[in-house]
Amino acid sequence: MNFINQIYKKLLEKPKFILFLLVLVFSFSVYNAKNFQLDASADSLLLENDPDLNYLRSVNERYSSEDFFVITYSPKKKINDEVIQELKKFVSEIDNIQWVSKTISILNAPLFESSDQPLIEKINNIQYITTPGIEVNRALNELKNSPVYKRLIINDDATTFGVVVYIKDNKKYLSALEINKNFLDKQKNNKLSDKDLKEFEKHKLVLEQLKKEQNKNLELYNIEIRSHISKYKNIADINLSGIPMIADDLISFVKKDIIVFGSGVFIFILTTLWFIFRDIRWVIFPLLSCFLSIAIMTGMLGYLNWKVTVISSNFISLMLILTMEINIHYVERYRQLQAEFPKKKPSYLSYLTTTKIITPIFYAVLTTALAFLSFIFSNIKPVIDFGWMMSLGLFISMFVSILLLPYLIVKFKPKLTYAHKSKNSKIAETLCSIAINQKFLVLAISTIILILSIYGITKLKVENSFINYFDKNTEIYKGMKLIDEKLGGTTPLDIILKFKETDSKSTSADDDFFEGSSSDEYKDSYWFTSFRINNIVNVHQYLETLPEIGKVLSFYSVLQLGEKLNDNKKLGPLEMAILHSKLPEDIKKNIITPYISIDDNEARISLRIIDSNPELNRKELLIKIQKDLEEKLQLKKEEFKITGILVIFNNLLQSLFDSQIKTLGITFGGIFILLLILFKSLSWSIVAALPNFLAALFILGTLGLFNIPLDMMTITIASITVGIAIDNSIHYIYRFREEFKVNKDYKKTVQICSRTVGKAIVNASLTIVFGFSILIFSNFIPSIYFGIFTGLAMITAMTLVLTLMPQLISIIKPFKNG
Repeated sequence: MNFINQIYKKLLEKPKFILFLLVLVFSFSVYNAKNFQLDASADSLLLENDPDLNYLRSVNERYSSEDFFVITYSPKKKINDEVIQELKKFVSEIDNIQWVSKTISILNAPLFESSDQPLIEKINNIQYITTPGIEVNRALNELKNSPVYKRLIINDDATTFGVVVYIKDNKKYLSALEINKNFLDKQKNNKLSDKDLKEFEKHKLVLEQLKKEQNKNLELYNIEIRSHISKYKNIADINLSGIPMIADDLISFVKKDIIVFGSGVFIFILTTLWFIFRDIRWVIFPLLSCFLSIAIMTGMLGYLNWKVTVISSNFISLMLILTMEINIHYVERYRQLQAEFPKKKPSYLSYLTTTKIITPIFYAVLTTALAFLSFIFSNIKPVIDFGWMMSLGLFISMFVSILLLPYLIVKFKPKLTYAHKSKNSKIAETLCSIAINQKFLVLAISTIILILSIYGITKLKVENSFINYFDKNTEIYKGMKLIDEKLGGTTPLDIILKFKETDSKSTSADDDFFEGSSSDEYKDSYWFTSFRINNIVNVHQYLETLPEIGKVLSFYSVLQLGEKLNDNKKLGPLEMAILHSKLPEDIKKNIITPYISIDDNEARISLRIIDSNPELNRKELLIKIQKDLEEKLQLKKEEFKITGILVIFNNLLQSLFDSQIKTLGITFGGIFILLLILFKSLSWSIVAALPNFLAALFILGTLGLFNIPLDMMTITIASITVGIAIDNSIHYIYRFREEFKVNKDYKKTVQICSRTVGKAIVNASLTIVFGFSILIFSNFIPSIYFGIFTGLAMITAMTLVLTLMPQLISIIKPFKNG
């Protein structure tokens, strides 16, 4: 360390070299900042090689499932022919958009009960609500009672219509995803040759470019369809929803959070610095450190091709706050030394400050970085990248601070004013008084916090209520809520029933039909045996009994429609064959092809979850469906598969839970080892660790007690809390040991630490709290929770460090050994 100190001393004597070095690094960063990327797409949050994701993609391919928007259209006038014509004009213009594959609405929903023609004529001459001679009210009555279309494209009282807008597949992008999957499968099975590895690296670049193009396309699609909707706002209440819209809005929210909240944190910090120091120079110097640190970090992100995602979107706010914490500790120590040695030159005082504070700063940064590095245990690339990203950012902040701050001090020579000399922290003094005079109270409250925290942690749950991620005033929330309430739910889920060739188990009635039907016209109809149909019907009917599930669609929906047309008589194989073979191809593609795959010998049951249902527990629902299909419906595990977006995002959160919450002990252990290395004393390490570990447990316990589910952001709070809060312990103990060697008096040392390092801890902690508090104005609820609970964690950690820690020191008396 002495060698490093000597190099640093020589460096401070050459301020021009420091300036040249910082300018060089800044220029490098500005050049690479052009490659800075933001990716808040749904794909960025998926587990890279999740088998459920791969299976879902294969299902979507088999059943020709395309991405789609959902538009809810509620006319402001009473429904009549004029309103239908207005809707027709609205939908027709959408159909003519180049990227639209097709639309499904009441306009192209076939009518079978709105005329008195015979069944075969109805099938051969399909009529629609826009067909001349069709009575609108009779057609709407049929559609709102249709097993296929009710609560899909029309609500129960026919006042809201749904328009499903399908997006043409991006063949290049989907093909690239398939190739990427094959490479990942080879990699997982250790079958990736050197040649494959090179091709894989090349393909990653291709996929990256295609992904950018796809995200840009979705952004343009959103702009175009919203522009179209805006023209009809005077005649109907129209809301847009769907995964492409949500993904694009999420990117907008992240961009807004980065810009607005980065600026907000900057203003909060500016105000806090002025309140603390009351000197423009001591405000500008730390802000310049923050600005340069973030500029360098942005350039590094561009250079390393690390994308900012929903999970890492607060990196600017975090870096501002963490850089400011380092600067406040440095400035407070410099000013204390300046008051102690008023005749010493700024260069000497800067060097002295650094030598006294560099060790606690280095270990504080190291422990915080370790907390962020715990994210590498995740299987999710954006989470792993966030861990590496913030760890790199911390070291950038440290090096910038210990180079730029001394340079600015030496260059501008700020003087210590009377206000600086006399001003003490009332908060630090109050906590000091409590620590000295209320020993039992401190220990009692700490014990209660521990007990409540442990109890609260047992109540923790991981949920993935996507609708509750957004403010109620956002278009995303309004659209999803309306679809939940009127059009059968939002989050898709699929049950795939798999049949074996031996599963025909046809009845004698089936056999009679098959023997007399050798025509190619009905060759596919051999698939429609009673066994297969009964399985589809049983699963469909079971799913409709679950209160968490809205609309259920399957081949059974088509059969129900056919039965209504058949005087409510069940359809036999002959009728099914006619229904399957005689329906026009466009109708078949909409109501049959999405639900059976004869070539793959399987059936698909598509359902939607009512995401806004407060009683919904997604993980428990998936477990219940799995269990009931096996036990109640007697299906074997290999005979069905549950898939869909709900499964994928549940996997994401369960993975986060497993890799972050369950490995929090590893974070605690790693930080404790670093404390042992720093203090070379078990006693001091215990004293330093306990208040901060308790603060982390308190936050997790609070989330559990208030029934706030862990999500993609709140799940990281505990690790971040320990990482940031441990800095206070390190600075306090480092100063405590230094002062105790001089005065050998416990009470006096606590009082001195309160006036010196305690003041810095309070100022730094309040800066962090104010910085995070700006996140409460986000439209993204996880960001709000992240801001609130991280701020609460910092207040808790600060209070425990300045009250419980002195108590632990007095009980353990580590100064005898350390």
